[in-house]
Amino acid sequence: MNRFIRVLLFAGLAFWSLNSQAQSARLRAANKQFDNYSYVSAVRAYEEFLRADKKKEPAETREAMTKLGYSYRKLQDMRNAERVYGDLVKEYTDLDSEVYLYYAQALAANGKYRDSQKMYSQYGEKQAQDLRGRRFTVSYMDMGRFYQDSSSYRLYDLPINSRQADFSPMYYKNGLVFVSARDESGAVKRVFNWNQTPFLDLYFHPDTNQLRVPGSVVTRTTGAAVLGGGGDGKAPTTEVIEEPQKLTKAEIFSKTLNTKYHEGPMTFTKDQNFIVFTRNNTSKGKSGKSSDGVKKLKLYSSVNKGGKWVDIKELPFNSSEYSVGHPAFSPDNTKLYFASDMPGGFGGTDIYVVEFNPSSGEWGTPVNMGKEINTEGNEMFPFADEGGNLYFSSDGHEGLGGLDVFYAELRDGVAYKGVQNAGAPINSEKDDFGFITDRTRTSGYFSSNRKKGVSDDDIYAFRRTCKQLNILVFDAKTGSPLENADVRILRNGVNQDLRITNIEGRTDLCIDTNTEYEFKAIKEGFAMNSARYSTMTQSPRAVMEIKIYLERSENTIVKGVVKTEVNQQPAPGVKVTLRNDKDKSEQTVITGPDGGYEFNTKPNAPYTITAQKERYATKKTQYTTKAKRNAKVITDSLGLYGVGDVFQLKNIYYDLNKFFIRPDAARELDHVLAILKEYPQMQIELRSHTDARATDTYNIRLSENRARAAMDYLVARGIAASRLMARGYGEAEILNGCVDGVNCTESEHQQNRRTEFKVLAVQ
Repeated sequence: MNRFIRVLLFAGLAFWSLNSQAQSARLRAANKQFDNYSYVSAVRAYEEFLRADKKKEPAETREAMTKLGYSYRKLQDMRNAERVYGDLVKEYTDLDSEVYLYYAQALAANGKYRDSQKMYSQYGEKQAQDLRGRRFTVSYMDMGRFYQDSSSYRLYDLPINSRQADFSPMYYKNGLVFVSARDESGAVKRVFNWNQTPFLDLYFHPDTNQLRVPGSVVTRTTGAAVLGGGGDGKAPTTEVIEEPQKLTKAEIFSKTLNTKYHEGPMTFTKDQNFIVFTRNNTSKGKSGKSSDGVKKLKLYSSVNKGGKWVDIKELPFNSSEYSVGHPAFSPDNTKLYFASDMPGGFGGTDIYVVEFNPSSGEWGTPVNMGKEINTEGNEMFPFADEGGNLYFSSDGHEGLGGLDVFYAELRDGVAYKGVQNAGAPINSEKDDFGFITDRTRTSGYFSSNRKKGVSDDDIYAFRRTCKQLNILVFDAKTGSPLENADVRILRNGVNQDLRITNIEGRTDLCIDTNTEYEFKAIKEGFAMNSARYSTMTQSPRAVMEIKIYLERSENTIVKGVVKTEVNQQPAPGVKVTLRNDKDKSEQTVITGPDGGYEFNTKPNAPYTITAQKERYATKKTQYTTKAKRNAKVITDSLGLYGVGDVFQLKNIYYDLNKFFIRPDAARELDHVLAILKEYPQMQIELRSHTDARATDTYNIRLSENRARAAMDYLVARGIAASRLMARGYGEAEILNGCVDGVNCTESEHQQNRRTEFKVLAVQ
């Protein structure tokens, strides 16, 4: 794994050293390199001391071996780390507990899972509060869980890889931006003291289609012991990796963003005109250090204007005392996930999330993702797919060794079903990280040092072959296939997409492993029916099928879409409950990416539908079904108001220099009045704006009067003043460029004289 990851955190043993006067000269020299994080030089010095210094004291030998093992670990040389830690465990019985943990991790990184299991067990005995000892001990009893879906994947070693580290790809336009230690400039390249490799920069390859051209096929045996002995606890498997063909060199992504220090993992907003990237702490071009003398990592943003990245800014939650890095935007750009070792976390580095307002550029306060995601180890390299689900790498969750890629389905920001190991061959005994993919994980890219194992990270592409499941819908009475039937797919109890059957009554999908599926078939004139399918066990068949039969019925089917009122987009993760107010029975679904829901109802019964989501006002609607000869489908939509949503009241305009409510404005405010009465716990801010004419001071006062007039209108009609806030913004937020000095028509100026309302709180 690349050294840039480990720059993120200088955590480790609290090393004890002999008094400097009592140390031999060779040990003092080695310790100096160690204290300066010059691990390549430290390794040479410690090995020389242990080999050549015949008069060394036993305490000196122990200190040198402990720091030597740690240095190899920091250099990701797990073969030598295993050797040194093995010698330590044989020679001493009173070692710090971390030595057993690091030895266990080194053994796992070398594929020796049974030996690793024993060391994890000993670590668990010494550190009962750290759950890693118990978790890995149990996990390594059955290695099969990591290989359940391995035959579905094919890996490609990309032609953009160099002899130096290449890692952390990210989608950009039609290509990939990635991090590399290569030197494509021809100039003198500075090297990183830690491991004597070049500093990292951002590079770009413009066409992913070129990266899909396969070369020769090679195989690699996985899971076999590396240095002999110990066994791996499973039969070796064959991993197929297609070697790359030659390709022209990658481009430097941006001379503005790249500096003489480290630039690392990055993320882009959906329009790809805003970047957040990782960089060493710098101030005015100079390297900055924390109070302990370490250059921490920070996050920076930049905007693309005219094809150039400009306006580079630090994110407001950076610190010189801890690192923040590895950013990843959510699909809607309203959240940024990142890794940090800031105080108050669960382990080394944790995954955090922070709210972001793309319109204003304002950042919220970072929040730890919690113990479902974070462990006593290190979590880093987050990525959110198109569905908003989170991928990240961890050495604290149970895995095959080093960093493994994990996956978590999020609901209201919580990994409500825990995390899943992505399994082999995405994961290996080495470090696997920087994972990006599409919504269904059928293709993507990731980084790994599996090929050479030391000082080498490469980027791989993967493709996952489809395990197809056909869903067939029939008329139960005639046995005829039903065309144009809706089939709702539920994955682990959560609505996913809605499919429609063809003329053969069939639709199909590619299924995932370790998943519980339910399929609901819906068609007007028929009662809704469903069938379940589990992939918790594997089927050797490439194509499978499931049949659903529908009975003709007089029942009514209720279906609809939950949308956010602010942009009329489907709202995923909403709990929709249908309550039969007659017999008190309830049905509940969680909406998926399309915001859809479907329910079967009984005739002649009153029903209430409730839509609930955190930070959104609860929506309720009622209706009564009637007995009909043939079943019908009722289609409806539910709109949700969320905290932070801003709505422009399009028809509230003001005469020049006036702030009284015009008749057309009153009609629009009556709409706001109706919303506040429907949601009695909702609190809003009334935000008024002026055009750019007159002075700033005058416009602020005028807009405040206009906002207050709108507030008074609502209070006079029964809305408590405590639920309302009035604020004037003057000419600070002009919509159409009609600022001072620009000639505009009266109608254009009137567009800026407006009032909005912002949702502050809901229940």
